[in-house]
Amino acid sequence: MNNEFDYVIIGAGSAGCVLANRLSANAGNRVLVLEAGGSDLRFWIQTPIGYGKTFYDNQVNWMYMSQADPGLNNRQSYWPRGKVVGGSSSINAMVYIRGQHEDYNDWRDKGNPGWGWEDVMPYFRKSETNSRGGNEYRGDSGPLYVNDPSADYHPLCQTFLKAADEYGLPYNSDFNAKTQEGVGLYQITTKNGIRMSAARAYLKPALRRKNCQLVTHAHVMRILFKGKRAVGVEYQHKGVVKRATANNEVILSAGSVNSPQILQLSGIGPGQLLADHNVNITKALSEVGKNMQEHLGYSHYYKSKVPTLNNELYPWWGKLRAGMQYMLSRKGPLSLSVNQAGGFFKSNPNRPRPNLQIYFAAITYTTAPPGERPLMQPDPWPGFLNSICQCRPTSRGEIEITSSNPFDHPKITPNYLSTAEDIQEMLEGARYIRDMAKTPSLSAIIDKEIKPGIEIDSDEDLLEDIRQRSDTVFHPTSTCMMGSSETNSVVNNRLKVHGVERLRVVDASVFPNVISGNTNGPTIMVAEKASDMVLEDAKSGS
Repeated sequence: MNNEFDYVIIGAGSAGCVLANRLSANAGNRVLVLEAGGSDLRFWIQTPIGYGKTFYDNQVNWMYMSQADPGLNNRQSYWPRGKVVGGSSSINAMVYIRGQHEDYNDWRDKGNPGWGWEDVMPYFRKSETNSRGGNEYRGDSGPLYVNDPSADYHPLCQTFLKAADEYGLPYNSDFNAKTQEGVGLYQITTKNGIRMSAARAYLKPALRRKNCQLVTHAHVMRILFKGKRAVGVEYQHKGVVKRATANNEVILSAGSVNSPQILQLSGIGPGQLLADHNVNITKALSEVGKNMQEHLGYSHYYKSKVPTLNNELYPWWGKLRAGMQYMLSRKGPLSLSVNQAGGFFKSNPNRPRPNLQIYFAAITYTTAPPGERPLMQPDPWPGFLNSICQCRPTSRGEIEITSSNPFDHPKITPNYLSTAEDIQEMLEGARYIRDMAKTPSLSAIIDKEIKPGIEIDSDEDLLEDIRQRSDTVFHPTSTCMMGSSETNSVVNNRLKVHGVERLRVVDASVFPNVISGNTNGPTIMVAEKASDMVLEDAKSGS
């Protein structure tokens, strides 16, 4: 293989797949994509409900563990991240959320011109084909198919919506349009009953072009520099160390864990950290790996008086029926996410905008290990759950290398619930779930609150339960944050790394703040916008 390219993209995840497609659309650009994992052509990746399997499959998953966290009673959190073509878009729960308009105005106002809602909305539309058709907010001709499968959702979702109405929450038919506030039915990234990952949407079409190449099982060891200019990448492939030259740019799209790790291994990061691990400093940047933000989730489990997905998927004949239905028609429970209903709300009226997201699922798996989602092996009794997670937590964590060995996992320090504001929000959310369960529609079908149990009622006891059972929602961001200077960020508003040349970071790690909701759609948007920036800069020579 020729090792000289115009662009070398590190990571075939949600952002890398977009970049590969948009940059290789110009036949004059030679594009190489390096992916540490292997092929996504696996049944449990392509089958939507299969993410319950891939969450603990080391063939497609980095399977990270965080440090023991004081905010969670010194528990470790399990952090699945995609190590496969398509990245985390190949193993996520597929819920498509853009975030609140105000989230992006906050990005802009933090010193990032060009990233307000009016600036980014066209890129959301450009990326999308919505099954309902296009309008002023939604796209109708983009690569990413966003599906509304609500007609196939479990009937209990309608009970949840009725209960929400009784509780005073407005109905919202589209969280990704004029406003996010309210409850409704989630749209997901599937098409014809098959997962619509970034690989399926963007990379597979790009690989039909002669100027776009993908190398799988390519573990990037470091970015290569000539002085302060990125000139290529060193990676290991099938036990052999290789190099690829980038004549125009190296683009790092390895995600919020691996992107800061690779920068640090390449000599870009906090000076003392690099010195401690004998990494030669290319550019001391104190914020690499800092500012990590992550949604924290907390669930209440209920035993139900009426059938739920547990009844369909627990017995062997139910599994067989669901499997046959999927194989014959690409329909049924296997064609969906279990996160079917939910929304966004203010945990108290004094909040300026929705600060919590709610998920309703007509399934429970109370005996599963923390972080595991055995969706085909639910509890043997009818059950459902209501979960909340913070939209914009104020706690900040970090990612740090633990050695100069690129094969050693980085140190993940979440610092969950390290601010009084986050604690208060989670307590308000817990009260909200419990009060909602008292509505006529939900109370009529609840046999028993399994977890935490109605005896857990004081703020002190609820907070203890939150610390003991809450966990990551798998949305880490902001570890290579976008900002105005190297003292407060890692990249500028054109996603170029401060203080070096020809190196960009394009993935969720550049988010100035985590957005309100699921992060896959916004990551794809960032890559769409970044693709235009890369092409513009190449044309102007900047």
